[in-house]
Amino acid sequence: MSNIVAQVNPADIDMLTRLIEGFDHLGIVSTLDRQQGLVVIRGTADTLPDLLDILDNLPFSLTIVAQE
Repeated sequence: MSNIVAQVNPADIDMLTRLIEGFDHLGIVSTLDRQQGLVVIRGTADTLPDLLDILDNLPFSLTIVAQE
């Protein structure tokens, strides 16, 4: 399992969830702290490159805090 911890504007959490799940369920987004906009995106080693590509091209700002 590959986890990406990221921070987004709290208003963008729902859109992030919809986008990631819309890409053939490449990952699952869970909110860690809604007020701070912290989320974890759970994927697999196979989906990680695609997830990172998507995250780099979102229509809103996202900062990767950690990759596990």
